[in-house]
Amino acid sequence: MTITYEWRGNFDNERVNALHAQSFEHPPEAIDWLARTHRHSLGWVCARQDGELVGFVNVAWDGGDHAFVLDTMVAEDFRGAGVGTELVHTAARGARTARCAWLHVDFEDHLQAFYFDACGFKPTDAGLLAL
Repeated sequence: MTITYEWRGNFDNERVNALHAQSFEHPPEAIDWLARTHRHSLGWVCARQDGELVGFVNVAWDGGDHAFVLDTMVAEDFRGAGVGTELVHTAARGARTARCAWLHVDFEDHLQAFYFDACGFKPTDAGLLAL
């Protein structure tokens, strides 16, 4: 199984919407990911096997030193094979190349081992305000 990873790779909205729905367990939506990422993101990473999108992560930023991992998604059949880890590592390289000093992520408790152990993030104090 050869999977390729591409920083700011081409993708179509329909496949990312399907992948998001599968990854976050909700019905498919009609989000314009192309417009969203091109307007608000430093970059994104596409993971493909034989041309098929099997993973995606968005990297938002503040226009300066801070980048933010959002919406890490891996197709169900590819989970547990390191695809998510490589998506995040490729995102980190892209943010580092763009001269970001920090890569932030927030996540649900059950993903601690993934982000801390597999991806190398460190725990920090942070705040969250529901709007």
